[in-house]
Amino acid sequence: MKPTPLTLKKKIALELWRQKENLACEEHPLKQLFWECTLRCDLKCRHCGSDCKMKSESKDMPKEDFLRVLDSIAAKTDPHKVFVIISGGEPLMRRDIEECGRAIYEKGYPWGMVTNALHLTPQRWQGLLKAGIHSMAISLDGLEPDHNWMRGNDQSFQMVSHAIDMLVATKGFVFDIVTCVNRHNYPKLDEIKEFLISKGVKRWRIFTIFPVGRAALDPDMQLTNEEFRGVFDYIKKVREEGRIRADYGCEGFLGNYEGEVRSRLFSCQAGVTVGSVMADGSIAACASIRADYNQGNIYKDDFMEVWENRYHPYRNREWMKKDECATCKYFRYCQGNGMHLRDEDGKLLLCHLHRLQKT
Repeated sequence: MKPTPLTLKKKIALELWRQKENLACEEHPLKQLFWECTLRCDLKCRHCGSDCKMKSESKDMPKEDFLRVLDSIAAKTDPHKVFVIISGGEPLMRRDIEECGRAIYEKGYPWGMVTNALHLTPQRWQGLLKAGIHSMAISLDGLEPDHNWMRGNDQSFQMVSHAIDMLVATKGFVFDIVTCVNRHNYPKLDEIKEFLISKGVKRWRIFTIFPVGRAALDPDMQLTNEEFRGVFDYIKKVREEGRIRADYGCEGFLGNYEGEVRSRLFSCQAGVTVGSVMADGSIAACASIRADYNQGNIYKDDFMEVWENRYHPYRNREWMKKDECATCKYFRYCQGNGMHLRDEDGKLLLCHLHRLQKT
């Protein structure tokens, strides 16, 4: 199927957005910093891109090592403007995660967490609140049978359900629920939506699974082209209903779906406003990037020196203009898609627009 030409309104919006993003690349203000605090995880998710394990061969990064990074950042920019996101692995596998969060908060940084909630007991939740946590993202991939199938643990759904109740009951706390759409749960998106609304959830973030890690070998994880388009039609419908704020994840240029399925137009902020410190000390960008586009290591480099003077593959993406991107007239808006969708040789693993054009 040939692509539907962009409407004039979309072209104008995308051109203005492109100018804004070009300026962001030039200035590259650090706004989000991921900390992969551990590679340990207590679940065996079918789609995991990290292939984390209960007992990782890599040790957890000592919090003091990460705190030195925060000191480096604070010497060059206002820490209140840099949001720290603790990820993993599963952060709650660390018994000292509350201490880590408190230390981050005391240095002036707002912080949040990405968690599967399996260990988010009321006691730990109160500990995180006392440590100054600002936000949280929790995964829910269906009602009980489907979610537990996806996560490989028969207690996972109940713990997520209890966690949602605690977060909803905490007045003013900002959180969202993340759903990874696959062939198993695609027909049941309405059931998930109604469950979330009944629990009082206001924000729902929806992803399609990209072919990395375990998901690359599991046919149940990959949608058909018709289902892939159906996800965006569904999100558009839910947004029009207005009962819950649904957003597609940050990945992928979507043509005429831009401006209709998420609250911002597409741009990959990896290495532009988003950096990360990985469990081994690697200085990277978006925590979803698994190919080696690391720019240094905190054990031999100063983080802010790296942030200011490296990251060239992220901030000038003309090198991506090859293969199917070489002649694409939408490259000016897409810039080669998300960095997490490039393998170690720079090959594009998934083009969202190309898949949409197949239906």
